[in-house]
Amino acid sequence: MKSSSTSTTRCGGFTLIEMSIVICILIALMGVGMSVSGSARTWKNGRAGSETLRSVYSAQRAYLADHPTATVASLTQALLLPYLPSGPAAFPTSTSNENTVLHARVNVSPPYLTATAGGTSGARYDPSGSNTDSLWDVGE
Repeated sequence: MKSSSTSTTRCGGFTLIEMSIVICILIALMGVGMSVSGSARTWKNGRAGSETLRSVYSAQRAYLADHPTATVASLTQALLLPYLPSGPAAFPTSTSNENTVLHARVNVSPPYLTATAGGTSGARYDPSGSNTDSLWDVGE
């Protein structure tokens, strides 16, 4: 007996439409990944800035405890440097989201970050928009 088979066999592989769909999905995933990594970098910079401010705030309180007649307005980076935790050789700075160097303004309490060097003047840098979120600020 002879049996006849009329089934068609399909060659292995992908069609152009299937390849296009896979490529579109990969491009979308890459876009989402880049968006998330940018947000993570922004958050990381904010946390590093707030850590810098916490150490400056601790130094302010320690200095004022040792010098009870001193005022916050009279503080400078040079006065607070020996009171910083872990005793760094230079006063700590932070990096903004735009990659500029930020300095802690030390003659106000709580301290805040500013783009002006010296730590005694300048406008507040806080892209988070809140003084209580502990990003770019000490958190009140």
